[in-house]
Amino acid sequence: MPSTIRNSLLWIFDAFEHDETYFRKRMFGCDAAYIDGLLCLIAADRDAPFNGLLVCTSKERHDALMEEMPALKPHPVIGKWLYVPQADADFEDAAARLTALVLARDERIGVEPTPRKSRRK
Repeated sequence: MPSTIRNSLLWIFDAFEHDETYFRKRMFGCDAAYIDGLLCLIAADRDAPFNGLLVCTSKERHDALMEEMPALKPHPVIGKWLYVPQADADFEDAAARLTALVLARDERIGVEPTPRKSRRK
């Protein structure tokens, strides 16, 4: 049975609707945005620390992104990614800036998704 819980942060991904490579997928009870096959952003509408926008990137890219957007911090659980909590005063501005960077194909955002292991019966 499909989930009836709607993620209140899906509006963030509206910016991607006209990109032919965009698709959305459920992940960790959240919603993930993929562009050009790369996992880019995760909109998390759950309890902290999964309530905000996760930026899929590598640790080498953290400093440059945090300097540009001070609202970004390393995620407390998934430390390889950055995070801006929904409660942050700059959340909406940061979300708009991050979606613009994704659409501009900024090389600092996006990771190759890890292939799922097939289950043996």
